[in-house]
Amino acid sequence: MTTVWLVPVGQKLLLWGALSALTLAGATLILSFLQMMARYARNWLQMRPIRSISRSYPILGHALLWKRGGKEFFQQLIHYTEENRDVPFLKIWIGPIPGIAMYKAETIEVILTSSKQIDKSLLYTFLQPWLGLGLLTSTGNKWRSRRKMLTPTFHFNILEEFLDVMNEQANILVKKLEKHVDGEKFNCFFYITLCALDIICETAMGKNIDAQNNADSEYVLAVYRMSDLINRRIRTFWLWHDVLYLLFKEAWDHKRNLKILHNFTNNVIHERTNEIKREEERTNDDKGKTPSKRKRKAFLDLLLNVVDDEGNKLSHEAIREEVDTFMFEGHDTTAAGINWVVYLLGCYPEVQKKVHNELDEVFGNSDRPVTLEDMKKLKYLECVIKETLRIFPSVPIIARELNEDCDVGGYKVVKGSQIVIVLYTLHRDPRYFPNPEEFKPERFFPENTTGRHPYAYVPFSAGPRNCIGQKFAMMEEKVILSCILRHFWVKSTQKREELGLTGDLILRPSNGIWIKLKRRNADAS
Repeated sequence: MTTVWLVPVGQKLLLWGALSALTLAGATLILSFLQMMARYARNWLQMRPIRSISRSYPILGHALLWKRGGKEFFQQLIHYTEENRDVPFLKIWIGPIPGIAMYKAETIEVILTSSKQIDKSLLYTFLQPWLGLGLLTSTGNKWRSRRKMLTPTFHFNILEEFLDVMNEQANILVKKLEKHVDGEKFNCFFYITLCALDIICETAMGKNIDAQNNADSEYVLAVYRMSDLINRRIRTFWLWHDVLYLLFKEAWDHKRNLKILHNFTNNVIHERTNEIKREEERTNDDKGKTPSKRKRKAFLDLLLNVVDDEGNKLSHEAIREEVDTFMFEGHDTTAAGINWVVYLLGCYPEVQKKVHNELDEVFGNSDRPVTLEDMKKLKYLECVIKETLRIFPSVPIIARELNEDCDVGGYKVVKGSQIVIVLYTLHRDPRYFPNPEEFKPERFFPENTTGRHPYAYVPFSAGPRNCIGQKFAMMEEKVILSCILRHFWVKSTQKREELGLTGDLILRPSNGIWIKLKRRNADAS
């Protein structure tokens, strides 16, 4: 008799428990929604005085305003910022989250010089599955500690060891380009990009992947696919939530490519760790014998030996984070910069002639490798690179998240705001760069930079979170460009409006960079 009554009582208890759980979950959801609405209303009132890019909608903000295509999205943002140069910055609602687009040196300085406002924007969280919490994505004490540990690895004396790799890969690129001499126009973008990828793989990991001869390798394809997936996710706010993202096939593509990238890096780290152990054992066994030829060091070797203030080495995961970060940041940005230099020199033959004259003074008719001393002499080429980065910054937009309320330009910008710094517009401020669309390397002659606002030109960001690899990037650009231009005369076949600028993580031409090549001895045309 007792058993007969226990079953319905148990069912009632289970049902009551389920209803209680649902009620609690519903109440929590409602409370979270009300808190979000209260925060949204408070932010809306506090930031009401700031000019908005256009009318926004409750909760959705300006989400429906933006086009999804990288080219269209970027052109929209540039249009809004250039149209509103008379105000210090513009308000953008990213859904219910406040955002500020900045493009004036005076307001950008407030953010970039701050030792407190060093948190990267929430948009960088989409890089974390690939890069973890490395130097690009970490913040706070972890970032400060990691930056302090890694800064010595980018000293010029260490970077000089990477010159051999840069010269070798640049010569391979020149041989690839040879077949186009006196031929039809061709797209040089991926030739240069694959060269940069080979350089970064060998300097970062000590691994020669031979991308210039094997563009279809699984790792090379995964690098480009992952970059594309991250770009698309950043532009599409309904893909931001991790659970919702899993409902789309892109998430599974993301997962597959992530496995390829991490497996590759993990294997390289494992191989190099074992190799170092074997070398140490051989060294102990071969004491007193003639030393063998020293292996070329890579960034990975430095990471395996770096220690923090307490004498602790980096973990395997931390090393992978930094190697992946160096891979991500160190090839696409540099490749884009080199491509843009080639394009602009092909459009301005008088500037290209000056570069050729400087190269002849330094190298004569020699094909010898570029040295550190040569780089110091390539002053005009350096001005060309700097002016190119002004017109076409490799990273056209950088972003931060305010970790406290901040007064900027007489306005209160609330905590949690996403600060979008539009370098593309900043570098075109006519107050500091008259006729900003004109390509004039002379702008960067020492006498012409005197008195210019220090934050009017920041292609590598500035302040505490400036790019740690900018010396590496400048070295690589000088090596590759000097090799190309010692052999060829370049002619561009596109007008600016035909480039189809796409401002994703990197500023790219969606239509490629199309050029014609002649040998240097035929450069009179």
